[in-house]
Amino acid sequence: MTDHIPLMDAITDRREDLIALTQDLIRIPTLNPPGALYRDICDYLDRRLRKSGFATQLIRAHGTPGDSNAYPRWNIVARRDGTRLGECVHFNSHIDVVEVGHGWTQDPFGGALIDGKIYGRGACDMKGGLAASIIAAEAFIATHPDFAGAIEISGTADEESGGYGGVAYLAEQGFFDPARVQHVIIPEPLHKDRVCLGHRGGWWAEIETHGEIAHGSMPFLGDCAVRHMGAVLAAFETTLYPAMAARRTDMPVVPDGARSSTMNINSIHGGQPEFAMGDTSLPAHCVPDSCRIVIDRRFLAEENIDDVRGEVTALLEDLKTQRDKFRYDLREINMVLPSMTDREAPVVQVIADEIEKVLGRPAQFVASPGTYDQKHIDRIGKLKNCIAYGPGLLELAHKPDEYIGVDDMIDSAQVMAGGLAVILGGMSR
Repeated sequence: MTDHIPLMDAITDRREDLIALTQDLIRIPTLNPPGALYRDICDYLDRRLRKSGFATQLIRAHGTPGDSNAYPRWNIVARRDGTRLGECVHFNSHIDVVEVGHGWTQDPFGGALIDGKIYGRGACDMKGGLAASIIAAEAFIATHPDFAGAIEISGTADEESGGYGGVAYLAEQGFFDPARVQHVIIPEPLHKDRVCLGHRGGWWAEIETHGEIAHGSMPFLGDCAVRHMGAVLAAFETTLYPAMAARRTDMPVVPDGARSSTMNINSIHGGQPEFAMGDTSLPAHCVPDSCRIVIDRRFLAEENIDDVRGEVTALLEDLKTQRDKFRYDLREINMVLPSMTDREAPVVQVIADEIEKVLGRPAQFVASPGTYDQKHIDRIGKLKNCIAYGPGLLELAHKPDEYIGVDDMIDSAQVMAGGLAVILGGMSR
């Protein structure tokens, strides 16, 4: 650990820089949807990383979902080569943030520093992790100027909506080819003492029930699609939800409730469109002939995706035999398979050792309840030596008054930098 002291001190000395960097990133409101200001934040990172000696590329993911002239999907990949051959460590962070929502007491894009916490949308998920990885890399380069191999830092688009305009696109272009990159660390907010090995799978689908429009005073002359959807929801409650709750995984998923299969009803829309804000019109008297829901089904490594799809389809088919005129359409929106890195993988072991050195306690090994961009690095890039590790509390993600603790960022930056010292700097574990 004594060999690490100058490196650890270099990070501590950068505390004010870390705070300012995190605040700057939060103050660029990269909301997704629609995918706003991606180029602005990439330009900011470009200026910062070029000053630190990185060669940078700004890459637009043309033709990916959401990419348009109004909202182009921009990404940045920065690389700093060492003085001799060696392996490459890549830090990947997404630059997009989710909608603000209600209930904030702080400016969601103000980046206020209060009692050692920086507040703002994306503070923990995951601009604080991005800032910590940059500080870690810069401190390592300053204290180990003759390092071997290479360090890469990427800021990528659209993780919050699947990552297809970000990491998936870069993986398709070969940026995560194992011949090019050997270790990937994604600073998602899984807590500073945890190594996240992977995530559950996800299946998203839209279900539409159909009816027949008629006058609302004579509903017996029509067929109410909303009532048919009510039967779908009732079947979910009595059949599907209990079945999912009974399944448990051996994956170390946190929190404990996510050790079972889960499903969220993401949205429901039936009948006439909602009026625009301020419209005082009264609704017409109609029986709704369509009702749609979007389901967000999270499944376990022990479950088969065909079975996940099949049990929903079977439930809908069963309703056709029970309800007169029941008709439906099922449309798959997206599917992600579970991903898990081996606990003995090199990057897992190195970061776990550094957690114990910096924090003085053994690392925990966990899996994420939701998916993140490891899925693309694994499935498309074929790179298995990938983890999520970063500062922040998982339960604050997407919540009002989201924040990141400065001390947590310092500790995580020291862990990341210590990992660089072992992998690229020739220090012993």
